[in-house]
Amino acid sequence: MNKSLNLQEVCILRDGAPLIEVDHTIHAGEVLSVMGPSGVGKSTLLSFITGTLPSAFKGMGRVLLDGSDITQKPPHARHVGILFQDDLLFPHMSVGANLAFGMHPGGSKSEKRAKIDASLRDVGLEGFADRDPATLSGGQKARVALMRMLLSNPRALLLDEAFSRLDADLRAQVRDLVFRTARERELPVLMVTHDAEDAKAAGGEIIELKDLRAC
Repeated sequence: MNKSLNLQEVCILRDGAPLIEVDHTIHAGEVLSVMGPSGVGKSTLLSFITGTLPSAFKGMGRVLLDGSDITQKPPHARHVGILFQDDLLFPHMSVGANLAFGMHPGGSKSEKRAKIDASLRDVGLEGFADRDPATLSGGQKARVALMRMLLSNPRALLLDEAFSRLDADLRAQVRDLVFRTARERELPVLMVTHDAEDAKAAGGEIIELKDLRAC
């Protein structure tokens, strides 16, 4: 299988005017960093890829994942994972229940628990399944959010300013974990950020989005 995320002549319009234009292929384990000023539409690009583009915008072009066109598929059928700057853990659920939420239906309770325990062990949180998310540090919450997303078995990963709320030391640790995990799992990664250090750490190609409204 040709693992890649291919944005073919993607153009996002607002009020009939072009907002973003991207034409790029991200191969397995690679990170494409998309940078640009606030309001240029970086997060809107991710919404187009996940199938959640607000009605105020119109998307053109195609999104291909592993060679298959997913442009018209519903969000749940696209197999694209996304991490935001907020961890978005459910406060009324334990850490284990949060992880279980990301898993596909099927399998026994013991099988699911084994996967959850293994995932926590992978990120240094062994024994945390029954913990309340409110008792976790910022870095621990970020790691749980990453594993919850990965347990949904995505075939591509989107990062929406995913590290922006972490302090400098923690930011580097979580960032390295995410990029290393993506390489190990051969996931193409698209990161939108305003931070040059994040883009540099990703080690991949960087696209600077221009504000087409000012052209």
